[in-house]
This record gives sequence, C-alpha cells and structure tokens, in this order.
Amino acid sequence: MSIDRDTFENTSEEELEALSVPDQVLGFLAAHDDRAFKAREIASQIGVDEGAVSTALSRLKDRDLVDHKATYWAVTDDTERLDGYSGYERATALFNEQFGDEDKEAWREHAPSEPHPSVENDR
Repeated sequence: MSIDRDTFENTSEEELEALSVPDQVLGFLAAHDDRAFKAREIASQIGVDEGAVSTALSRLKDRDLVDHKATYWAVTDDTERLDGYSGYERATALFNEQFGDEDKEAWREHAPSEPHPSVENDR
C-alpha cells in the first residue's frame, strides 16, 4: 500500500509497521460505519490487494469484528468488542492523528435531508 509523502515524513517507523491489513480494513470500515462495502471497494479505497482484504475480512469476521451479508461487509456495532481489539485502537489513533478526530454531529448538521438519487427508494 502506498502512503502520501506527508504521512511518510511525519509518521514514525513503529506506527507505519504497526498498521496491518486487518487494522487498515477495520479502520476503513469503522470510519464508514454507516455503510457496507464489497471487498474490492475496500481494497480500492485503502490501496491493498483484494485477496489480502478478503483474507483480513474473514479473520475479522472470525473475531466478530465485522458483519457479512451476501457480498457486503460492515463493521460490527458491538462497541465493546471493537474497544477490546488493539488493532482497532491503533488504527483509530493513527487516523485521528493524521486526519483529526471525527465529529459526527458536525457531519450530521451538513448532511443532505434528501437521499442521494442513486439510493433506491421504497416509496
């Protein structure tokens, strides 16, 4: 996986080595906890081979850290389980340091009131 030059310059060697593929996958899914993704979409977003992502997802599922339905994957909503996984903590800390803490309320304030046109509606 490639990283941008700023991350390369400002991240310690320990931090760069500490973020495994499962950590990256879980971090990505946790950052998008309101959505479910296919393995290839996750692979594309984090810049990792799809096979490695699929293996990581299977291992995370075995630990009950992700949910799987059909071809879609989502982070578990069991926050206690997530908090107990040290890789999640490392990934979250690195992403927060790199991009700043997320403020979900701020995101909700700016969210559109209507669904995106690509979202099918049951009306």
